[in-house]
Amino acid sequence: MRRIVVTIDGPAGAGKSTVAKQLARKLGYRLLDTGAIYRAVALTAQRLGIAWTDSPKCGQLAVDLDIRFEFIGDKNHVFLAGEDVTAAIRTPEISQGASQVSALPEVRAGLLELQRRLGAGGGVVVEGRDTGTVVFPKADAKFFLTATEAERARRRLSELTESGAQVDYEKTLAEIRERDLRDSSRDVAPMKPAPDAVLVDSSAQTIEQVVDSLAQTVETRAKRI
Repeated sequence: MRRIVVTIDGPAGAGKSTVAKQLARKLGYRLLDTGAIYRAVALTAQRLGIAWTDSPKCGQLAVDLDIRFEFIGDKNHVFLAGEDVTAAIRTPEISQGASQVSALPEVRAGLLELQRRLGAGGGVVVEGRDTGTVVFPKADAKFFLTATEAERARRRLSELTESGAQVDYEKTLAEIRERDLRDSSRDVAPMKPAPDAVLVDSSAQTIEQVVDSLAQTVETRAKRI
């Protein structure tokens, strides 16, 4: 059976990261978290005192980005210039920064080649915004994962609480809505499902149910090629 490129897109808090990780493990595929790449750019910019709206400078950071992914136990760790930044890129502030830098044309152009190179050869689950529309438009299996605003806020709150962050539901819900609006209305690569993507509403499904469903679809697509 051929090993193919699988993309998982969708709004913030829909469970893309968890589903992508478990699907990659189930299929024996590599995992490419494109959202983490944008977060790494935002983190680097913050550390260097560069505004998240500065397209030329952030674009250069994207071109020079030294990033790699590695499963340690059951977690996909992110290394930036050799430093494990898995936790550092997941704060609410960096989440907002990632949404801003990902809207910059020069950042997107700088990272496009990097993402395609990391996903070359198939056998990879690619998770993140525009993976099925822009990064891998010819991917063999594309999914657009979503859930209700309330459910996404609840999941995000649980994730942040587990990491030790002090947050509340209403603030988290407001951030979800703000990011949805910004991501879906931006001029450059707005958030939308690919025409040939399978739409998956995970609101009332367990992670295991979603992963099993996606795995069956991937295996069916791989047999057809």
